[in-house]
Amino acid sequence: MIALRPMKATEFAAYLAYFIRDYAAEIAANYGLSETEGFARASREIADHLPDGPQTPGEVLLCIVNEADDHVGYLWYRPAPGERSAFISDFHILAAHQGRGYGRQALNALETHLAESGIAEIRLRVAADNERAQHVYKTSGFQTTGINMSKRIGEP
Repeated sequence: MIALRPMKATEFAAYLAYFIRDYAAEIAANYGLSETEGFARASREIADHLPDGPQTPGEVLLCIVNEADDHVGYLWYRPAPGERSAFISDFHILAAHQGRGYGRQALNALETHLAESGIAEIRLRVAADNERAQHVYKTSGFQTTGINMSKRIGEP
């Protein structure tokens, strides 16, 4: 059984250590940037989106815990109550806990929580090369609604 609980301020540094490294690698791979450029961009974006860490208004940072109260992952989403939707900004099961069904369980727990809050739709973006995440989302009932594309211009 999986539970979601608010991230504590003392847990935010560990989250940043995982997230910035992971997001920087995704940026570098998918946007043709160097590792250094990817890291800089990821660091800037996280500073812009979460200036107050877990207490940033309009953002919800959660820790995913299992039945033994072991921390097994992270979930970050942003509700858009006027649209009755929420956007998942980050969802990660720690490597040591992957392959145990925690991802689907966490998505089910989030769905239940959001539905009780009046949210009718969950949205997200997943990297094109992240087949594992795409599988979890598809088997949890998510549908592809579009494809993000990008082109770098003005550079040699």
